[in-house]
Amino acid sequence: MANEDRVVLIYTTLPTLDDARRVGEALVAAKLAACVNMFPGMISIFEWKGAREEGQEVAMIIKTRAALTDDVLAETKRLHPYELPALLVLPTEGGSAEYCGWIVSETGGGAAR
Repeated sequence: MANEDRVVLIYTTLPTLDDARRVGEALVAAKLAACVNMFPGMISIFEWKGAREEGQEVAMIIKTRAALTDDVLAETKRLHPYELPALLVLPTEGGSAEYCGWIVSETGGGAAR
């Protein structure tokens, strides 16, 4: 698999399941992500602007390929309701060749071009 087709996971959190669905659906529709996983019910504790905060959030993992990382980050940030969204790129070390191939194919990489 070419380096540009290497699978990456992008982690973010959103305030509601509706927000996560809106962002996730847009990314999949634009072929920037093959799949997004949403995990509602997460509790976050953090410091923001000098105050301790605690709240419920929805964690989301975006499955894409390395060549699309900058585009996925930009589009997620554009659609995100937070002033400073958590956006972390998690490289993968491998996985099922068939599944990784599906991610590449769904996002326009590899032989799908």
